[in-house]
Amino acid sequence: MSERPPALSPPVWLMAMAAFTVGCGMRILDPLLPMLAGEFGVGIGAVAPLIGGFAMAYGLGQIAAGPIGDSLGKMRVAAVAMALYAASLLGATLAPDLLALLVMRVLSGLFAAATIPLFMAHIGDSVAYEHRQATLGRFLTGMVMATLLAGPISGTVAEFSGWRASFLVLGGIGAVIAALFLLLLGPAWRQRGRGGAPALGGFIRLLQRPAGRKLMAVTALDGMLLFGGAVPFIASLLIERFGMSAATAGLTVAGFGLGAFVYTRAAGGLVKRLGERGMVLWGGVGLGAALTAMALAPHWSVVAFAQALLGLLFFMFHGVLQARATEALPEARGTAVACFAMALFLGQALGAVVFGTIISLAGFTPGFLLAAAGTIALAVLIRQRVLPPG
Repeated sequence: MSERPPALSPPVWLMAMAAFTVGCGMRILDPLLPMLAGEFGVGIGAVAPLIGGFAMAYGLGQIAAGPIGDSLGKMRVAAVAMALYAASLLGATLAPDLLALLVMRVLSGLFAAATIPLFMAHIGDSVAYEHRQATLGRFLTGMVMATLLAGPISGTVAEFSGWRASFLVLGGIGAVIAALFLLLLGPAWRQRGRGGAPALGGFIRLLQRPAGRKLMAVTALDGMLLFGGAVPFIASLLIERFGMSAATAGLTVAGFGLGAFVYTRAAGGLVKRLGERGMVLWGGVGLGAALTAMALAPHWSVVAFAQALLGLLFFMFHGVLQARATEALPEARGTAVACFAMALFLGQALGAVVFGTIISLAGFTPGFLLAAAGTIALAVLIRQRVLPPG
């Protein structure tokens, strides 16, 4: 067994840069909504669909992205999608009104849908399973850095040059990355996939397998409890319970990225030391403890410390599911990872409604304690029913 995974084409660093650009596209508008509302003469509620439109298109776009990638070649499709994504960002700089900007955001979400899941599937095709989680961890560095930097960079650029400049800068970066793909893709550009017309049969085959159904079910629960459950409400807890400003709360929440960055560097060693079952169990128990600490926190510093740990613990837990998704349907990995992304997206959407309602009616403490207990129970369930022993 080799000590290091083989070199990839394209290299992991380039895929991570592309993931950074897509991640920034997801978060670019977070600090810009008031500016956009002022320019177009509408309320904040009228510009909020610019965020939801991207997310909805990204989620629904998985239905097509996975099968097309499997049929025509994952990296060929991802490279073209990256170029179109960059073009849609640049197109947003020319939007004359709010409707045109919304159209560009929806197109950005659709094109972005054919990037990250296909990168993950390509890693699954190219890297032996014992090295896969470490490689996925290095790839996820791009998304982690986007979580840390997208808001501050976008807000700073827009403050000095206007919101269109934020799209111009990000679109320019995306165009450079797309060009690098053309130069560095190498043999992967000629890999045509399995051929034939893209079809939904892969989704059906995946869900016909008991292991596939279990994986998608726990992934949806992961999305409900964490992506849409507790995590999106941490900043609100800081603002409402401790009187923080939105800017300070945002900076505190960004501590998640620090723990996540530690994971990207340590993933290989953690897998060797703990194994997948240990990663899920201790990651889930740790997440439950961190969320409990937040629920009962007497001071904001407790939340800040728990938030930094949350990034590491979250990816210990979630990273195992990602790696499993790349192996769920080896003959159509693009479809499998796309199905994984859809399950996560649907769980996130449900969790936002459920936990938003609980927090609104009963407060942050019951909502976070419920998410903590649910995450620990989910970790035990995954360890016993989804992951094989040994």
